[in-house]
Amino acid sequence: MSHASVHAEIVDMRGSGALPRDNGELVFAAPWEGRALAMAIGAVQRLDLPWDEFRLRLVDEIAAQPDRLYYESWLAALERLVVERDVVSAEALSELTLLPDAPA
Repeated sequence: MSHASVHAEIVDMRGSGALPRDNGELVFAAPWEGRALAMAIGAVQRLDLPWDEFRLRLVDEIAAQPDRLYYESWLAALERLVVERDVVSAEALSELTLLPDAPA
């Protein structure tokens, strides 16, 4: 999967999974939100997956918890993706989320 094809698929996302924008520019309330976006794109590219494999998980996560912050749904979808693809175990992922916050 090329970088250009992932970029086009992200730009064209519609519905509940569409990226928040202001005047056409992506909107991030905090730096970690941009990192969540980048990690998801990187994981999809590294695993050579079609973007829809992530996007469908994102839509499911948003539907499951519509009041959750948008990029928290990105993290939840990314966690599901890497666990389901056996990149990391759920237990190892849990241990990572318990680590103290690293400096930004």
